Amino acid sequence: MNAPPRRGSIVPAWLTLTFMGIILGSPLQAEPISLQQLVTPSTVIQKDGHPISFAVHGFVEFKSLAELFPYIQSQTELWKTDADFSDAARRTLARDLLRRGIESRVISMADERPLETLITHTREELQQALAKVKEPTPPGYAEAFLAVQEKWKHSLNCWSASPAIQARVLSNWYPIEEGIHLYGATYDSTEHFWQAVKYHPDVTGAELTELLTLMEHRDWTSWLKRLDDDPKTYLPNAYAVEFLRHNLAPERLRWFGEELARQGVRASDHARTIQQRGATSFRFSAYEEKVLWGDLADVLHLVYIFSPPTDPVRKVLAEQHFDGVYLERRKLGFISAEFRSLMLDIWKVKYLEMPRFGEVIRSIPLDIPLSHFLNDGDSPDIPIPVYVEYLNQIRDLARAVPGGDRTR
Repeated sequence: MNAPPRRGSIVPAWLTLTFMGIILGSPLQAEPISLQQLVTPSTVIQKDGHPISFAVHGFVEFKSLAELFPYIQSQTELWKTDADFSDAARRTLARDLLRRGIESRVISMADERPLETLITHTREELQQALAKVKEPTPPGYAEAFLAVQEKWKHSLNCWSASPAIQARVLSNWYPIEEGIHLYGATYDSTEHFWQAVKYHPDVTGAELTELLTLMEHRDWTSWLKRLDDDPKTYLPNAYAVEFLRHNLAPERLRWFGEELARQGVRASDHARTIQQRGATSFRFSAYEEKVLWGDLADVLHLVYIFSPPTDPVRKVLAEQHFDGVYLERRKLGFISAEFRSLMLDIWKVKYLEMPRFGEVIRSIPLDIPLSHFLNDGDSPDIPIPVYVEYLNQIRDLARAVPGGDRTR
């Protein structure tokens, strides 16, 4: 498989900027972006003197839409000898990648100006701007832009640095001052639970360090190539494969180990327990939960899932219980509907049993779809479409409880 043109650094740029947005609040004022600039493929959007990149599959980064087009072409030319990858499948893939790239360009986690420009113009004005584009564009370019505008004129993006308070509260990263009690323990946020539960209660800091050392000394090139070469594996799991390519790099695996040491994780500490609320709340921020504990667990679970049965690493990971998610007396598949349904279960506690959060989610009118978009970053444990479906479902459930407003 051809190498993507650009990949993120140790921590993807959008995630670092997300965290900075939480700390710093509103972005600094910058020059407006005209609608014509936004739809012109060669435009590189700058902020504070630096280009604002966007991504496909979370980790394949671009500075302009013009950079995206050759990548789309290269992807459609892969697997040409595979009889199951037809011309129709190639066209579908091209349309999907184009839509994902345009949406990622517009719904930037680092700069609100592209979205502001798109939603403050009419559909007719967007059509006129697209008609004036003189640079080469792939089929479906105008239609993709129009579809993105239609979606985001009516949707609320629920994430931790949203300018809308309700959307921030609906993020799993939202800190819960009083904590949230889930499955016999208290957590600082729903994100803390979601990442902690990926570790078996017996897994210790020493065992994680041993696993990281083992994985750092392995060359993952041929292992990843096996995933790349099979469209039946790569296409349905593109984010997971790109996530693994990023996180199995030696410098990234070293970073995990260094970060565990920096955080003061002792050899005897149990990974799940130390992510729970102890004597001191917020030992780990939601950001640290995602980029350290969450990403590390996801790597270990996904390596187990995608490794052939004869691969020795699979046996080692199974011994440390990364062959599933262990909760109470249940063992759930990491990529399974049963595990994903836990998200709805923990939201039932947050939104149906904690009045202050139920009031927030009920305050959002039903004609505003709840959505979630982070620079085209999906998630192997709970894909974004499933996450979004649950968001809207939990709002319906919250409005149905006694005192819920059913009229708006």
